[in-house]
Order: sequence, then C-alpha cells, then structure tokens
Amino acid sequence: MNETIKNILERRSIRKYKDKEVSEELIDEVLKAGIYAPTGMNRQSPIIIAITNKEIRDKLSKINAKIMGVDTDPFYGAPVVIVVLANKNMPTYIYDGSLVMENMMLAANSLGLGSCWIHRAKEEFETEEGKEILKSLGIKGEYEGIGNCILGYLDNEKIEAKPRKENYIYKIK
Repeated sequence: MNETIKNILERRSIRKYKDKEVSEELIDEVLKAGIYAPTGMNRQSPIIIAITNKEIRDKLSKINAKIMGVDTDPFYGAPVVIVVLANKNMPTYIYDGSLVMENMMLAANSLGLGSCWIHRAKEEFETEEGKEILKSLGIKGEYEGIGNCILGYLDNEKIEAKPRKENYIYKIK
C-alpha cells in the first residue's frame, strides 16, 4: 500500500499521552507540514502558534476547560499544543485552517507522534486572556481560532479504526 494512504488510514485521535518532551526537530517537522497545506488562492490565511511552555500550555488548557464547563485537562496531558488561527477577512479562512490542522496531524502520525484536534480555539482567543496571548506575541489582525492540535507520545495501545458508516460514498458514472 502507498505510504501516504497508509498514514491517512492509520492516523487516530489520541487522548492519552506519556509525560515525555517532544523534540524541537519533530515539532518543526509537524509545523513545516502545516505551512505547506493548501489555502484558497495561496493567500496563506492561517497562522500557527506552537506552545511548549508548560505555564502557557496550562493557562490555555484552563481557558478551554472553563469554556467546556469542566475542570479536567482538555489537552489530555499532551506536552505540545499547536494553535491554528486564520484571518477572518479571507473567504476561505476556516477551510485553510482546517487543512493546516489535518496536514499537521498526518505529519505527527508519520513521525510516531500522537495528535488530536481539540475544539474551542475560537472561544479561547475571544477571551481577554486569549487576546492577551496574541498581543504578547505581537499578533495583530482579525484572527479566529480554528483548532488546537495537541501532540505527544502515545501512552496507550494502537487504536483500531471504527467501521465506516454505510452510504458514505455515492458514485455518479
């Protein structure tokens, strides 16, 4: 089987991580895959924030948990959180950011890392705390959070794919 297709078929959302740091080199490979995602008219509307600083990571986790109405870690203990935001003034910004997320999750899997798309990035960066994080990085503009891509080393067995639903594909010949 083609390696790219195999990677797509084997990628899973991971929700349990080892307490082990991910090397800067691996993170950079995942980020590189993200910036090569297709975007509408190649406008490259997304921006990516890679967070390995535990204090900031935990702060973002608390914001996310509060939005969700829980007091657990919505990032499942993953040591890396990669936030994707996109410029709301671009008509394809949600699609652009979504493609960045998918590229990074596929890259993570190919490198032996687990990943999971964690929602509520939009709401996180609408809070004053979220806006302050952007401001501290010098990020200006009309950006909306698309998703949080958490990364780390899997702390569980390989997860099997669930069966695909019936009538997923319709063909017109």
